[in-house]
Amino acid sequence: MPEAAPLHIAFLLFPHVTQLDLTGPAQVLSRMGNVKLDLVAKTREPVETDAQFALLPTATFAEIESTDILCVPGGFGTVAVMEDPETLAWLRRVAGTAQWVTSVCTGSLVLAAAGLLTGYRAACHWASREQLAFFGAEPVAERIVFDRNRVSGGGVTAGIDFALALTARIRGEAHAKFVQLSLEYDPAPPFDSGSPEHADPATLARYHAMVEKFAPGRVEKVRAIASRLAEARSAG
Repeated sequence: MPEAAPLHIAFLLFPHVTQLDLTGPAQVLSRMGNVKLDLVAKTREPVETDAQFALLPTATFAEIESTDILCVPGGFGTVAVMEDPETLAWLRRVAGTAQWVTSVCTGSLVLAAAGLLTGYRAACHWASREQLAFFGAEPVAERIVFDRNRVSGGGVTAGIDFALALTARIRGEAHAKFVQLSLEYDPAPPFDSGSPEHADPATLARYHAMVEKFAPGRVEKVRAIASRLAEARSAG
């Protein structure tokens, strides 16, 4: 069997990222073969995740000018990222030549804020999905969404499914099945509470209360960001 074509994968790393949004797909994509994977941040200083441990960047924005696959994870830190011109500029620059522009969870909102999902269908975490429309993207209630070279996964654990689907598209279904087996990815959750349609009312209310505690006014903040960005683009 011939050696797989080389691939470079760049994950955006930012403070308060949901680590599984990044580490789940990174684990899968790293097994595509002949891959170089970078965690890219503003500096090489450790970056705190939402899980109370830090991840170490392997490269800075200045060091990564292009990539084959760009992936943006989500998390409570995404609102700050959407307001950061330096990060949005880097995403636009790298996405311009990337073969695949991808996201997991609320990472799609960051891509949308960078103007990279306008007119595209996209997935997102169920609680933030409709906010994609603020930026001219089309929210889709699916776990994995392909639209041309844009690929997005739903909330958090959907990143594993997204990565397997992308692996199949790039390396073939046989290799994707091999990676799935090697990771023993055979989900059998102990509870049927993984979506708002299945969760009981008390659990759903508890989730919304948690979001309001750690990200108060999040919807209106995202709406305001979208309006400011739209105005800036019109003025420019």
